[in-house]
Amino acid sequence: MTLAKKLCVVILGCTLGAGVALAHGDGAPQPVDTTGLDQLGNDWRPTNPYRGNAKAIEIGSKGYNSNCARCHGLDVKSGGMAPDLRALEPTDDADGWFLTRVRGGAKRDDRVKMPPFEGLISQEAMWAIRSYIDSQPDDK
Repeated sequence: MTLAKKLCVVILGCTLGAGVALAHGDGAPQPVDTTGLDQLGNDWRPTNPYRGNAKAIEIGSKGYNSNCARCHGLDVKSGGMAPDLRALEPTDDADGWFLTRVRGGAKRDDRVKMPPFEGLISQEAMWAIRSYIDSQPDDK
């Protein structure tokens, strides 16, 4: 592919990505109602206590689509703006990475790539979102 074609692909991707990002919310963190889930307390769990829990997956779907989909894609199918979370294995090690990233966000070259969500959504909501992500097939 020529440099000009590559540049067109990048520009088109950014243009389409911006439209998708705006289509899924205003960017402000949205509250996640975790009614029906066991409360986890103040100490952060190192691994997902809700893995495979149907209620957590239902709640996580709503939380994901109102807080994460604008960048990571509807139904966890990334369009390339942000990492495709379907590739995140449902393991304890990946749980640690997920929790660290969601709580603390991510920066690259002093630019915020993902805002920190700690203090904005609860531990229960974060693990419910993780449960929803785990439930989505990696059919890439």
